[in-house]
Amino acid sequence: MNTKTFASQADLEEKQVSFVQLSEHAWAYTAEGDPNTGIIIGDDAVLVADTQATPAMAADVIRHIRTVTDKPIKYVVLTHYHAVRVLGASAYQPQQIIASQDTYDLIVERGEADKASEIGRFPRLFRNVETVPQGLTWPTLTFTGKMTLWLGQLEVQLLQLGRGHTKGDTVVWLPQEKVLLSGDLVEFDATPYAGDAYFQAWPQTLQNIAALKPQALVPGRGAALRSEAQVAQGLAMTRDFVSDLYASVKAGAAAGRDLKAVYRETYAQLKPKYGQWVIFDHCMPFDVTRAYDEATQYPDPRIWTAERDRQMWESLEG
Repeated sequence: MNTKTFASQADLEEKQVSFVQLSEHAWAYTAEGDPNTGIIIGDDAVLVADTQATPAMAADVIRHIRTVTDKPIKYVVLTHYHAVRVLGASAYQPQQIIASQDTYDLIVERGEADKASEIGRFPRLFRNVETVPQGLTWPTLTFTGKMTLWLGQLEVQLLQLGRGHTKGDTVVWLPQEKVLLSGDLVEFDATPYAGDAYFQAWPQTLQNIAALKPQALVPGRGAALRSEAQVAQGLAMTRDFVSDLYASVKAGAAAGRDLKAVYRETYAQLKPKYGQWVIFDHCMPFDVTRAYDEATQYPDPRIWTAERDRQMWESLEG
């Protein structure tokens, strides 16, 4: 393998935004594999799930929302704690920022470190980073397991269906329309980032999503899934990646091989099937490191800092 530029610092190409209606009340803001935002337009208010990485980037989401409604944006939902998903929140001036209690706890524990780490990895995704207010994005309302919001007559369920991408993952579910906003629990033609994941739990969490029988789904990255068949494909592809990667890493760790050897083997094994997915080269060192941790001695993800990112990258890709 030739030396790769650290993380996604060489990724400078702007992506084309799409804004698609999935049902009477649900919309998807997607950008060719960049982080997505899901939008629910209720009878009296708008809910936004995942905010974009900066207020300047969130302003573009708001511009698109204003092409279809002038209702107030009352709710921002954080599907998880990652900076790229939460630091744009202030732009919406919401009445409530809602997250699971697990996500709140992760922000307390690792929000600052994660913010520095992510901005260092992904400069393009933090466009106009100077527009981010000082400090972190804090939820104003937390829940455990399930919370129901009523936007007039429209029922919106916030559900924790299990761990996967993080400990605190939350999905937004419209039971009347069978539309789900998954956050990064589901990706489509985009490599799952699993540096903070629970590999052994993730496949079951995807089964729990499938059990709802969504007819449309906004994944964390990639195009909106607009039929049951596409949703099934997105769930299967995400599950296969997570399972294939963990199986390879677990076997290597069990055989006593070190992280670097396991990384090379796993990269070679997954590249033919998944190498064309967006951010494959960016995610693999983080994903394999976390999988190796989980397979050996760390049931919970260790905190990524800007320094740890660099050390890991140097040891695996240097």
